[in-house]
Amino acid sequence: MIKKLMLAVATMIVTMGFAFAQVDVNKADLGALDTIKGIGPKTAKLIIDERTKGGPFKDWADLESRVKGVGTKNAQKMSAAGLQVGGKSIDGAAGAKPAAKPVAAKASKLAPAATPAKI
Repeated sequence: MIKKLMLAVATMIVTMGFAFAQVDVNKADLGALDTIKGIGPKTAKLIIDERTKGGPFKDWADLESRVKGVGTKNAQKMSAAGLQVGGKSIDGAAGAKPAAKPVAAKASKLAPAATPAKI
Protein backbone atom coordinates (compact mmCIF):
# COMPACT_ATOMS: atom_id res chain seq x y z
CA MET A 1 0.00 0.00 0.00
CA ILE A 2 2.78 2.45 0.92
CA LYS A 3 4.66 1.60 -2.28
CA LYS A 4 1.59 2.39 -4.39
CA LEU A 5 1.10 5.69 -2.61
CA MET A 6 4.75 6.65 -3.07
CA LEU A 7 4.57 5.70 -6.75
CA ALA A 8 1.45 7.84 -7.20
CA VAL A 9 3.13 10.84 -5.53
CA ALA A 10 6.27 10.42 -7.65
CA THR A 11 4.18 10.20 -10.83
CA MET A 12 2.29 13.35 -9.88
CA ILE A 13 5.54 15.26 -9.27
CA VAL A 14 6.99 14.19 -12.63
CA THR A 15 3.75 15.10 -14.41
CA MET A 16 3.73 18.56 -12.83
CA GLY A 17 7.24 19.12 -14.16
CA PHE A 18 6.04 18.43 -17.70
CA ALA A 19 3.13 20.84 -17.32
CA PHE A 20 5.44 23.79 -16.74
CA ALA A 21 8.08 22.97 -19.33
CA GLN A 22 8.76 25.51 -22.05
CA VAL A 23 8.47 24.05 -25.55
CA ASP A 24 9.69 25.90 -28.64
CA VAL A 25 7.43 25.22 -31.62
CA ASN A 26 10.40 25.36 -34.01
CA LYS A 27 12.40 22.68 -32.17
CA ALA A 28 9.77 20.37 -30.69
CA ASP A 29 8.82 16.94 -31.96
CA LEU A 30 5.30 15.47 -31.90
CA GLY A 31 5.69 14.17 -28.35
CA ALA A 32 6.86 17.50 -26.95
CA LEU A 33 4.07 19.44 -28.67
CA ASP A 34 1.50 16.97 -27.37
CA THR A 35 2.53 17.81 -23.78
CA ILE A 36 1.22 21.38 -24.20
CA LYS A 37 -2.34 21.85 -23.00
CA GLY A 38 -4.50 22.73 -26.01
CA ILE A 39 -2.36 20.84 -28.52
CA GLY A 40 -3.52 17.35 -29.34
CA PRO A 41 -2.06 14.84 -31.76
CA LYS A 42 -3.90 16.37 -34.73
CA THR A 43 -2.71 19.95 -34.09
CA ALA A 44 0.81 18.75 -33.30
CA LYS A 45 0.92 16.97 -36.68
CA LEU A 46 -0.37 20.10 -38.45
CA ILE A 47 2.35 22.18 -36.79
CA ILE A 48 5.11 19.73 -37.72
CA ASP A 49 3.84 19.39 -41.32
CA GLU A 50 3.65 23.17 -41.80
CA ARG A 51 7.07 23.70 -40.25
CA THR A 52 8.53 21.06 -42.57
CA LYS A 53 6.83 22.59 -45.62
CA GLY A 54 7.33 26.30 -44.92
CA GLY A 55 10.32 26.45 -42.57
CA PRO A 56 10.47 27.68 -38.99
CA PHE A 57 7.79 29.99 -37.68
CA LYS A 58 8.99 33.60 -37.44
CA ASP A 59 6.62 34.71 -34.70
CA TRP A 60 3.21 34.04 -33.18
CA ALA A 61 1.38 35.76 -36.05
CA ASP A 62 3.17 33.48 -38.51
CA LEU A 63 2.11 30.40 -36.52
CA GLU A 64 -1.50 31.60 -36.36
CA SER A 65 -1.66 32.30 -40.10
CA ARG A 66 -0.04 29.04 -41.22
CA VAL A 67 -1.61 26.45 -38.90
CA LYS A 68 -5.34 25.83 -39.27
CA GLY A 69 -7.09 25.88 -35.90
CA VAL A 70 -4.54 28.09 -34.17
CA GLY A 71 -6.11 31.49 -33.71
CA THR A 72 -5.46 34.31 -31.29
CA LYS A 73 -7.33 32.74 -28.37
CA ASN A 74 -5.75 29.32 -28.85
CA ALA A 75 -2.31 30.89 -29.24
CA GLN A 76 -2.75 32.74 -25.95
CA LYS A 77 -3.76 29.54 -24.17
CA MET A 78 -0.87 27.61 -25.70
CA SER A 79 1.58 30.33 -24.70
CA ALA A 80 0.26 30.29 -21.14
CA ALA A 81 0.74 26.49 -21.14
CA GLY A 82 4.41 26.87 -22.10
CA LEU A 83 4.56 27.01 -25.91
CA GLN A 84 7.07 29.44 -27.37
CA VAL A 85 7.88 30.65 -30.88
CA GLY A 86 11.54 31.46 -31.32
CA GLY A 87 12.04 31.25 -27.55
CA LYS A 88 9.36 33.88 -26.85
CA SER A 89 5.91 33.70 -25.31
CA ILE A 90 3.07 35.78 -26.70
CA ASP A 91 3.51 39.42 -25.60
CA GLY A 92 0.71 41.86 -24.99
CA ALA A 93 -1.91 39.16 -25.29
CA ALA A 94 -5.45 40.49 -24.97
CA GLY A 95 -7.07 38.95 -21.96
CA ALA A 96 -3.72 38.17 -20.38
CA LYS A 97 -3.74 38.22 -16.63
CA PRO A 98 -2.31 41.45 -15.22
CA ALA A 99 0.82 41.19 -13.14
CA ALA A 100 0.17 40.38 -9.51
CA LYS A 101 0.36 43.27 -7.10
CA PRO A 102 3.23 43.14 -4.66
CA VAL A 103 2.40 41.59 -1.31
CA ALA A 104 3.64 44.70 0.51
CA ALA A 105 0.99 46.79 -1.24
CA LYS A 106 -1.75 44.47 0.01
CA ALA A 107 -0.36 44.46 3.52
CA SER A 108 -0.34 48.26 3.67
CA LYS A 109 -4.09 48.31 3.03
CA LEU A 110 -4.74 45.82 5.80
CA ALA A 111 -2.51 47.23 8.52
CA PRO A 112 -2.90 50.83 9.67
CA ALA A 113 0.09 53.04 9.09
CA ALA A 114 2.27 53.56 12.13
CA THR A 115 1.99 57.09 13.51
CA PRO A 116 5.01 58.80 14.96
CA ALA A 117 4.96 59.18 18.73
CA LYS A 118 4.44 62.69 20.08
CA ILE A 119 7.13 63.97 22.39
